[in-house]
Amino acid sequence: MKQIGIIGCGWFGLPLAQALKQLGHKVIGTKRSIEGCEQLASLGITACPLDLNDDIFYNDAFANNTVVNNTVVNNTFANNINELLECQVLVVNIPPGLRQKAGKAESHYLEQLSNLVHLIGPRRFQKLVFISTTGVYPAGDDAELPLSEADAVAHNDASEVLLNAEALFASMDNSCILRFAGLVGPNRHPGRFFAGKTGISGANVAVNLVHLDDCIGAVIKVINADKTAPVYNIVAPVHPSRGEFYPLATTHLGLVAPVFNQHLMPTKVITGGLICQQLGFIYQYPDPLKMLYAC
Repeated sequence: MKQIGIIGCGWFGLPLAQALKQLGHKVIGTKRSIEGCEQLASLGITACPLDLNDDIFYNDAFANNTVVNNTVVNNTFANNINELLECQVLVVNIPPGLRQKAGKAESHYLEQLSNLVHLIGPRRFQKLVFISTTGVYPAGDDAELPLSEADAVAHNDASEVLLNAEALFASMDNSCILRFAGLVGPNRHPGRFFAGKTGISGANVAVNLVHLDDCIGAVIKVINADKTAPVYNIVAPVHPSRGEFYPLATTHLGLVAPVFNQHLMPTKVITGGLICQQLGFIYQYPDPLKMLYAC
């Protein structure tokens, strides 16, 4: 049994925490609000309020207090901050939110992660898992060329931010970066993405998706591995085109199918096979079309 900390128990972090708890691990998860901590506690997960936006957090963190929305909180949850920081395994799962207003969102994300690095300080973990995205890979004209972990490059502002974020943790001992493709699962059915839209470009663009259950399985595989690569892509190995996939995904929900035009767009195919080769990982949902029945 390990003591595992999860920074960010949202859409992905909460199911991950529940899966790890079912395996017998002690899980300490963070939420930004006391209400969120109460939700975690009700599920048997040790809860810790953590708001990485607060500049004054460091003044109180090591005095067994914490800060939520600029208010110092001293209660049963706040005492868990030291347990969180002394975990054997730490999973960092802070969504970048780069689709918001560009400059502000990008700066905000890196500030949050820098605050976390400062909070961690000189501590070492048996494993540190940082959740990133496949947004670090550029699209191109050669759809047949799969992109591997070594092909990440800063091709736009968002990808530069993502790579800078990864760099904050890549230098830490025993770190492993997992780059998730487009996430599919409960409350994230891909059939809603283009439902009812017309004149959509890029029917030729390859789909790079991964199901929530496979993301959870990949994190568990990395946590249990004695040795890992610095980076793994977590992407289903089958890549239908948008023009093939999204009309089927939309009709699966009973919605109006999208209509694509003839305009082609740069595409990319990302391979998620390295974790399979090195750690024996097997995707439960290798084909995005099969994911539709598990959303």
